[in-house]
Amino acid sequence: MNVAGRRPALAWSALGVVYVLWGSTYLANRFIIADVPPLFASGTRFLAGGSLLAIVVLATAGRRAFRMSWPQFGTAALAGLLLPAWGNGLVTIAQRNVASGLAALLIASVPMWIVVLRVLTGDRPRRATIGGVGLGVAGLALLLLAGPAAGSGGVFGTAWWGPWLVLLAAVGWASGTFATTRMPAPANPFALAAGQMLVGGVILFTGSVLTGERPELGTVGPGAWWAWGYMAVVVSLVAFSAYAYALAVLPVSTVATYAYVNPVIAVLLGVLVAGERFSPAQLAGGAVVLLAVLVVIAAERPRKRRTRLATSPA
Repeated sequence: MNVAGRRPALAWSALGVVYVLWGSTYLANRFIIADVPPLFASGTRFLAGGSLLAIVVLATAGRRAFRMSWPQFGTAALAGLLLPAWGNGLVTIAQRNVASGLAALLIASVPMWIVVLRVLTGDRPRRATIGGVGLGVAGLALLLLAGPAAGSGGVFGTAWWGPWLVLLAAVGWASGTFATTRMPAPANPFALAAGQMLVGGVILFTGSVLTGERPELGTVGPGAWWAWGYMAVVVSLVAFSAYAYALAVLPVSTVATYAYVNPVIAVLLGVLVAGERFSPAQLAGGAVVLLAVLVVIAAERPRKRRTRLATSPA
């Protein structure tokens, strides 16, 4: 990607778009699944978004952008399974019982899980990185163990398992991100993104059929339709393109700040728009998680820049 002559100010504007749009996905999910079954909603969203992105790639780069070897196709398929299907699918299911802000704070743990995977595969992260992970574990403990009461604490009803399901989604997302950075990938990152969204959409839609979801589209309210369209079109195309532009111009460590800015946006939107409430312990836990992610990203800053794109877990 040629970035000659592009101004940093425009890249910062693009990063701001990423902050807001990716941070808003959790609230949008909540509006969608109020009227539409979660697997069906996610599956159709990724099928639509992946198809639109594929059309854009074909129009701008031609069919050769989708030429890939079998190992490269395997990377796209694995990414589709672990990122949109496992990662986003589990979050969407959990959000029927978990506030959008709490879900975002738990997903913020993805950079920490990636460090854990690096250690398990023989890498030796810096001491500051390990310290950030330890701090994050303490924050996650506060988020998960602070008991909800009367709909507060970010959990609706008695669905104690909801936050744990989101945490499992974060582990899946981290695994997919980690694996795809070590596997052969298509040369065009947008083709990879389109492929993983289409594969993930097929898996989620198949899961919807097999679990017997019965969407009644005639009863879906305007808010859910608008939220679905927003996720399928605006988030899939605008946010991802803005992320790609920011990553091409700004340092990767700067762009990585979305990992702890997005949850803040999600919490604010959840409180202001949806009236979500959290216990003091969970607010403290969320602050600790965000601080831990900041420590991890700062500790990794001098490392070699990666140019592979990764979409938001939402």
